[in-house]
Amino acid sequence: MENLLRPLIVVGGSVVLTLVIGWATDFLLRKADERHHETPLWGLLRRGRIPYMLVLCAALLRGSYDEAQLLPSRDEGVGRVLTLVLIGSAAWLVIRIAAAIVETSYSRYANARAHRDPARVRRVRTQVTLIMRVVSAIVGVVAAASMLLTFPAFRAAGASLLASAGILGIVAGVAAQSTLSNMFAGFQIAFGDMVRIGDTVVVDGEWGTVEEITLTFLTVHTWDERRITMPVSYFTSKPFENWSRGTPQMTGIVFWHVDHSAPVEAMRDKLRDILRECPAWDGRAYNLSVTDTTPNTMQVRALVTAKDADDLWTVRVAVREQMIGWLSDEHPYALPRVNTADAIRPPSQNGNGHHPSSDGVPAQQRRYHGNGSGRSER
Repeated sequence: MENLLRPLIVVGGSVVLTLVIGWATDFLLRKADERHHETPLWGLLRRGRIPYMLVLCAALLRGSYDEAQLLPSRDEGVGRVLTLVLIGSAAWLVIRIAAAIVETSYSRYANARAHRDPARVRRVRTQVTLIMRVVSAIVGVVAAASMLLTFPAFRAAGASLLASAGILGIVAGVAAQSTLSNMFAGFQIAFGDMVRIGDTVVVDGEWGTVEEITLTFLTVHTWDERRITMPVSYFTSKPFENWSRGTPQMTGIVFWHVDHSAPVEAMRDKLRDILRECPAWDGRAYNLSVTDTTPNTMQVRALVTAKDADDLWTVRVAVREQMIGWLSDEHPYALPRVNTADAIRPPSQNGNGHHPSSDGVPAQQRRYHGNGSGRSER
């Protein structure tokens, strides 16, 4: 009877005690979160309640397993399994606690500087994200190494593993050359302030916003809802456009090809009226100039400004559309036209200066009009 009750009491008591302590801890964290709305720390710590309960349960079972004598013939195996669970759940809990602390620190920094220096906030966000990934990787490696050291075979082979570490490192470095280069590029991007989460970039002709940065790859969210994933080493080895570098304010260009008789001064006034009614225009500057001419048209360029790339796109399309509509309604003669005229054949001298013809019409008066099948004579 005792042999039956002892395991039940030990295992059941460990589980019940874990549930009670876990519930009490979660209750205290919830109350603290309700009282302190200025910080998200207590709410973020609640995300670690599952690994926290696993640590408690594994620790209680590991400490009382010898007394329970559940499987005397399997003491070593069961004890090792509990140890592995304890190490894994402890690593999980450490990562959750570190994430809660780092996220809380970033939230306070972002709330204090979001309006004054948004570019700096995005830079810190990128750095915090990569730091958390590094911390998670380090904790995971330490936990895996601790798990392996629980096996006697790995402890006995420790000396040989250390002796061959140099050769293994060289082999691993050659085999993972691209991966390592991407990892170092990730650190360079994070702390070199080359590109940040939320920046507007143009990469390989694709315009989009940086959505995610890891140690090995970077994701760009394009304007048409696509995601482009690229190795971070691309951004350290090839040129790219970062429209959010420094200040997000931008200047855009709108071109028109109009007739030589187009009213340029009236177009300047109309550009001013269009911009005044466009909410996306930031009011910094505008200009309209004739930049080029061709035998048939002249090129007119408008310069407009906006606070960021999205608003600049809105301003450009609005100016282009409304200016074309205004010209079409008010000054239709200003739109490009194709000048056509009857072609006159050059004179051919035959003694009297006229080219003979079968109908008696001089060559100077013979004109040809092109059509789809050839030339028709008139």
